[in-house]
Amino acid sequence: MGNWFQHTIIATGRLPLFCYFVALIVAFIATRINVRLIRAKIGWFRNVSVGEMHIHHVVFGVVLMMVGGVAGLIVSPGSQVGTAAAACVFGIGSALVLDEFALILHLHDVYWEEEGRTSVDAVFIAVAVTGLLLMGLRPLTWDYGTPVNPAMLIIANLALAVVTLLKGKIWTGMAGLFVPPMLLVGAIRLARPGSPWAHWFFTKQSPRKMAKAIHREERWRRPVIRVKIAFQEFLSGRHDLPSTRRQRRHT
Repeated sequence: MGNWFQHTIIATGRLPLFCYFVALIVAFIATRINVRLIRAKIGWFRNVSVGEMHIHHVVFGVVLMMVGGVAGLIVSPGSQVGTAAAACVFGIGSALVLDEFALILHLHDVYWEEEGRTSVDAVFIAVAVTGLLLMGLRPLTWDYGTPVNPAMLIIANLALAVVTLLKGKIWTGMAGLFVPPMLLVGAIRLARPGSPWAHWFFTKQSPRKMAKAIHREERWRRPVIRVKIAFQEFLSGRHDLPSTRRQRRHT
C-alpha cells in the first residue's frame, strides 16, 4: 500500500489532488452528520446565528475556498506539503459550498426539501470527477492514434457533451468528458422527458417520441432513481419538507 501511494500519488504529483479528494469527502460526511444532529436537536449542536440572522455554512465554505485557493497560488510550487495543505482547505470549503448548492441555485433555503437533493448530486459529481482525475484520466483527451486534428476532436467532444447534457443525461455527459465514446452514445440515445431537448423537440413536434421517452423513464430510469435517492438519504438525511417552490406556484 505504501509503495502504491508513493508511486501512484506522490511521484506523479497528485498529492494535492488526493488531499482535496479526501477533504471533500470527509468534510461532506461530517457536515451532513452535523446538520442531521442539529435537525434532530441532539446535544449541543445548533445552527450558527448572529442575532436573528442564520449563517449558512456555504458562507464558511466560500471563505475557506478563498483561503485555500489563494494559499495554493502563493505557496512554493516545489512544496508538496504546502500545496497539499492548501488543497485540504480548498476541499473542505468546496464541501461546505456544494452541500448548499441547491440554495445557491434556487436563491432560497431548500436544504431539506426535494430540491435540496441537488446539493447531494453536486457533491457526488464533484467526487466522481475528482476520482477520475486522481486515476490519471483527463477530460476531452483522445489518444487512440487517430490522424484527426486534436483541436477538432475536442470541439466535437464538447458539442456531443452539450447535446448529451441537454438531453438530461448528466452522468453520461460528465463521464463522457473522460471517456469520449460515451458522449456519442448519450447524444444518439433518446432524451429524458424532463430535459430541455425533450421540451424543445418532443412536446409538439414529436409527441410519439415524448411518449416513448416517458415510457422508458418510468420503466428503467425511475427504479434506478429510487435506489439513488435511498442511498442519498441514508447518507445525507431525508429531504421531506414540503416544496416551497410548488406552494408558490399554487398561490
